[in-house]
Amino acid sequence: MNNKNSVSINPFTYEVYHIPELLDDRARIDDFVKANEGKKIVVVQGLGFVGAVMSIVCANALTEEYAVIGVDLANEANFWKIRSINEGIFPVIASDRKIELFYRQALAKGNLYATYDPYCYSLADIVIVDINLDVAKYSNENRDLEGYDVDLTPFRKAISAIGENCREDVLILVETTVPPGTCRKVVYPIIKECLEKRGLATSHFKVGHSYERVMPGPEYIDSIQNFYRVYSGINNESADAVESFLRTIIRTDKYPLTRLGSTTATEMAKVLENSFRAMNIAFIVEWSRFAEEAGVNLYEIVKAIRMRPTHRNIMLPGIGVGGYCLTKDPLMASWAKKNLFNSMEGLGQSELAVIINDHMPLYAFKFLQKHYKQDLRKKKVLLLGVSYREDIGDTRYSPVEVFCRCLLKAESEIFLHDPYVRYWEEMELKIHGNLDELLARQLDLIIVCTGHSMYRNNEKLISKILRQDNVFIYDTVGIFSEEEIRRMRTRHPVKILGRGDI
Repeated sequence: MNNKNSVSINPFTYEVYHIPELLDDRARIDDFVKANEGKKIVVVQGLGFVGAVMSIVCANALTEEYAVIGVDLANEANFWKIRSINEGIFPVIASDRKIELFYRQALAKGNLYATYDPYCYSLADIVIVDINLDVAKYSNENRDLEGYDVDLTPFRKAISAIGENCREDVLILVETTVPPGTCRKVVYPIIKECLEKRGLATSHFKVGHSYERVMPGPEYIDSIQNFYRVYSGINNESADAVESFLRTIIRTDKYPLTRLGSTTATEMAKVLENSFRAMNIAFIVEWSRFAEEAGVNLYEIVKAIRMRPTHRNIMLPGIGVGGYCLTKDPLMASWAKKNLFNSMEGLGQSELAVIINDHMPLYAFKFLQKHYKQDLRKKKVLLLGVSYREDIGDTRYSPVEVFCRCLLKAESEIFLHDPYVRYWEEMELKIHGNLDELLARQLDLIIVCTGHSMYRNNEKLISKILRQDNVFIYDTVGIFSEEEIRRMRTRHPVKILGRGDI
């Protein structure tokens, strides 16, 4: 039961939705199912950056016509997504035009509905789990990691909601990134116990794991539909069912599926992938500092190294690591090693990578203080980009948040622009949508924090910067070309993170 006075605000339109006091949406769900009679029902649990897009991919499946129901909690953080989907506004902004196309096609077919009522699980042939599973970090003000923990309580509650309502022959496909061992040691026992309490058979349900490799940005949809998938099941029947489903939504003729021997193996594969990338980023951090001290351009060094095929994935310096995966997955793996498999020690190098990456935005701020050499108090600072990576509207764990808070602590006057973010939820700030208006102000500093496409090779942006009167330019992600840097330096000081030659 929700407080009848609680509300959920759409950050795109700022429309206020009053959260329903009674969570009963059965009549509308039944009408939706009746209108899609004969279709298998796919329920996607979680309507975030993965679940919402997965819903429209399933609604536009390649070889099957599904009726897709997205479900999320009716609370302040999520209810607006439910209302938006049903009212014609997709709750994810990204540069991929296929998102709006797929969403409009689903609306036209009438095979997509969003709800908050767990009754929908009772109708599902397939339930896809795409909910958040967080790692709680305990850090001091210097972002030194003093401890961390994985609280499975919300995840267990979500799985229980499925088990308390689902059919006895349901397929439950977990896409959420979870600690290795979760499907076998958490999901399967919960579903089995729930079915036993309901007096139903426990030999027919299936549990599988197939982690998403969603890449928000210009290839958002393709990262689901046109990309390789790894999958598994708790038994052969489950794995076979997962494979059959995935073949209906993924172009497996071009992107073959890979089956692993157990759900623990696929769970480990996901956190290993992300831990490798996190360590790759952490590795370049100390080298970027060395390059600055040695007075060399790390960008041209990396470009030269990337000519070697075995080293094409070496990273470039930046303001820091963000997003929902790289900031936590190495810790999740280490937690699982100690807590689910009773090891005496965790994954030390993976933990260290997270610690190094968490310090990156603080280092980027100290770099600014070192080279700006003036008091930042009351200085007018324009930040270009607040999302954690280019061409997406995802601000979760964005390193720009830490950097921005440092500026606010220094009492700077902050102006924010991002083409994909209207409201910065973590900072509770509205984002300016008109870059021209911001550049018309007399600024003291312009800082590029996210490498959005609209900031790259933008002659209009460079021209407006050149009209400023002695503004300090700081590029933390290396978007400006050599020619753009040369032109801006004719009027302004310019610093690029990771380049000791400027």
